[in-house]
Amino acid sequence: MESLWLILSDPNTRWVLAACVLLGLSSGVLGCFALLRKHSLLGDAFAHAALPGICIAFMLVGSKSITLFLIGAVVAGLLAAACIQAITRYSRIKEDTALGLVLSVFFGFGIVLLTKIQQSANGNQSGLDSFLFGKAASLVGTDVKVMMGVAAVLLFVCWLFFKEFKLLSFDPGFGRGLGLPMGLFNALLMLLIVLAVVIGLQAVGVVLMAAMLIIPALAARYWTERLDRMIVLAGLFGALSGAAGTLVSSLTYNMPTGPVIVLCATALFLLSLIVAPQRGLAVKGMRRIKLRSRIAEENLLQSLYDLAEKDLLAGRLRPGIGYRIAQLIERRPTAPKAALRTLRRLHRDGLVKRVGAAQGLETRWMLTDKGGELAYELTLHQRMWEIFNMYEGVLGSFKWDGRQGGLAEQLPPEVLQEVDRLLDAHELKPRLTFAGGGRA
Repeated sequence: MESLWLILSDPNTRWVLAACVLLGLSSGVLGCFALLRKHSLLGDAFAHAALPGICIAFMLVGSKSITLFLIGAVVAGLLAAACIQAITRYSRIKEDTALGLVLSVFFGFGIVLLTKIQQSANGNQSGLDSFLFGKAASLVGTDVKVMMGVAAVLLFVCWLFFKEFKLLSFDPGFGRGLGLPMGLFNALLMLLIVLAVVIGLQAVGVVLMAAMLIIPALAARYWTERLDRMIVLAGLFGALSGAAGTLVSSLTYNMPTGPVIVLCATALFLLSLIVAPQRGLAVKGMRRIKLRSRIAEENLLQSLYDLAEKDLLAGRLRPGIGYRIAQLIERRPTAPKAALRTLRRLHRDGLVKRVGAAQGLETRWMLTDKGGELAYELTLHQRMWEIFNMYEGVLGSFKWDGRQGGLAEQLPPEVLQEVDRLLDAHELKPRLTFAGGGRA
């Protein structure tokens, strides 16, 4: 804690910290729109395309100026965006190919110019090599003030045109139908992405800047289904990554800030990937395990019911009759040991009971009154679905929602009456009922 306080007392560290937090905040917000529009590689293309603009700005002035570098990078980024759109519109080349083409050409041209500058007399004063992989320690107060102003403009424009950008991300055709200039908003959004990329080049670098646009937005996507919340979370994740990366690199000797910021953002993404409440892998895994368990339990209950109903119709059903696992999995195949584990769970829940003294796979099982009532409902629901699918052309289409109850509760009364009649006609209505605590 003392070393952290000592580092924060350094003015240069505070400038770097403020710059990286602003970078993460603005990049995370704009990355949401890029991600939703499936333009994740645009940030990478703009970052690489900005390098020749920065080099040309230095060659024209002959000295380092963050403002002129910013202008040169923006011009180069906009030129790259125009090239990508022109190639996509006026040729058969797909957008991903156009992105790769423009990225490679502009970056190659930038490397040539950078090599030329470094071989010149004042090349060692340019500091342009820091734009390749980033060098946050080279940021000074003037640089941070420029970044602060640009970041404030980016956030304000996103807030001002939030509804338009939301429409552009999800349904631009509907926006054009309303008479909105969606092409203009698309160009504005590209300009904002270019600006967000440019202000982060000195801190993160050309190579890693695309990660700052995409990773916070992708992490936020796991936590919510609403765009406004996603934007807030992406901004927070980006700012937190910037702050954590700066502090970690400051506390570690000779550790580059830009890559550490990206690694912090990646850690947040991995955390979101695993523990997010709806989309996280852990939650999905638990949900999948519960679903498999429920399906296995329902299958065994229905198999027990089918065998008991078959004996009832054949006149062989008598009190205390049970069925072995081999008979159950013959109707609905599953692994014998897995079936035994499922039956034991059902026994703990009071839905089945053992019959006889046999143990293990030879144990005989039968339904309790509680399990019989549940098995009756499951069998009825399945057979109703069979009838409904057989006569869907006559009964009409229907979308069942399992969260709203069974099929019988959601079908219209006239359709339910017809399904019931067809069950009787095809002799599919369950015959074995459990009521009043015993078999009827």
